[in-house]
Amino acid sequence: MKIEVYSPTIRRKEMDAVLTAMVEDKIGPGEQARLLIQIAKEKLKFEYCLALRSPALALYWALKSLNVEAGQGVILSALSPRYYAQVLADLSLKPLYCDVLPSSAFMGRETVEAALAGRGDLDVRCVLLHHTLGYLPDASAICDLGLPVIEDCSQSYGTFDVSGSGNNSPANQEAKEGEKEEKEEKDRGNPAGSRGVFTILGLEERDMLTSGGGALLYAMNRRDASVLRNLGDLPPEYALPDMNAAMAVVQFREAAKNLEKRREIARVYTRSALRSRHKRFVQRDEAEYNNYAFPLILETGLKDVKAYAKKKDVAVENAFENSLAGRGMVLPGQCPESYSLSLRTVLFPLFPRLSSAEIETVAKLIGTIP
Repeated sequence: MKIEVYSPTIRRKEMDAVLTAMVEDKIGPGEQARLLIQIAKEKLKFEYCLALRSPALALYWALKSLNVEAGQGVILSALSPRYYAQVLADLSLKPLYCDVLPSSAFMGRETVEAALAGRGDLDVRCVLLHHTLGYLPDASAICDLGLPVIEDCSQSYGTFDVSGSGNNSPANQEAKEGEKEEKEEKDRGNPAGSRGVFTILGLEERDMLTSGGGALLYAMNRRDASVLRNLGDLPPEYALPDMNAAMAVVQFREAAKNLEKRREIARVYTRSALRSRHKRFVQRDEAEYNNYAFPLILETGLKDVKAYAKKKDVAVENAFENSLAGRGMVLPGQCPESYSLSLRTVLFPLFPRLSSAEIETVAKLIGTIP
């Protein structure tokens, strides 16, 4: 059987939680959604949160809450998910595409400044900062530019700041705690939303945590939280159903175990990757990666690697197939680094349910790809 690239890692606990919600005939928004917000608050230390039916809805209401008006501009990475463009179009907003840093999957302050320099007469009002493939950008440096920032940490839950900066960084606490507490703090310590105005934590199938569809939209401080509270009376059709929330509750509780398993797999893959001539993305020194994925930047063609992997019964795929650049929504000359990466970045299977034999098979593939 072919080893697939992604798995949402749904185990018996998640199934039992969803089944219980169904048996109790309480599958709409209710108690489980409130429990999810309570558990997420313990982990992420936000001030206020909305549990919504999709990341697209979360982005829509985040932009509405910032009062970005029709015709105004929004900066976003060319490697952002393509649904971003649809949400901006629905709000009649103008995208200002930004390139990523060399050897990284995310924007930097310098690339944002370059995009702003070429904006012409476009009135840019905010930045959408996607933590692509789970890598943590320098959000503080981008926030220092003075524009409101909406962070999307859907793929970066568990990537944490080891420098101790950020409102909810666990670094200082870990120094005096035992190994078990340290792992729990690493699970909790996702500083993704500690700098932006609002933060989106998607709960879709390919996000770091999943509810089978949905998202959390939260604010870290009281001033921004007061704006989100004005949306607290949204119709129930916008809110996350309890059936989905029940799954997400278990995902939060099991996150530390799953993150540790990802680290173990990534260590094996990394040893194999060192034997190849292909490159890896560079995470900032101040952050420890959550191993959301195992991407390689190829020196050869993606088509050849796919064909080679198929012979080994291993699925690989273009890392940015569903990004704005990958879908041809950004011209190559606008964001050359992003365009280049969209053509030659491949993902290998990495998820907690991989067996030892499957891990060995993928590792051998990584070390021998052409």
